[in-house]
Amino acid sequence: MSPITTHVLDTRSGQPARGLAITLSKLENNKFTELASGHTNDDGRIADLLEKGSLKPGIYSMHFDTGAYHKNLGIAGFYPEAVINFEIKNVDEHYHIPLLLSPFGYSTYRGS
Repeated sequence: MSPITTHVLDTRSGQPARGLAITLSKLENNKFTELASGHTNDDGRIADLLEKGSLKPGIYSMHFDTGAYHKNLGIAGFYPEAVINFEIKNVDEHYHIPLLLSPFGYSTYRGS
């Protein structure tokens, strides 16, 4: 399993956010460099962003393309993207970055 995973729940429908594009980047030399990207599966998850053992300490960013997601559903959303920046200090831990999403808001927390 990837050391960084995500799960997106569409709180408008109470269902997993299927097909949401996500990009994972790492801050290097004062700019974010893309490490991986993918789309959420039918359960709203991406579990294979990075290879096990590839994690390094630093600042990471997970970009969720919420605008395209809502547009594909025919819904007018307010936020075209959700960007979550987080810091990894211990590379031996697992980092789960969940997103609770609606057309007019989102929230996150460090999951397990």
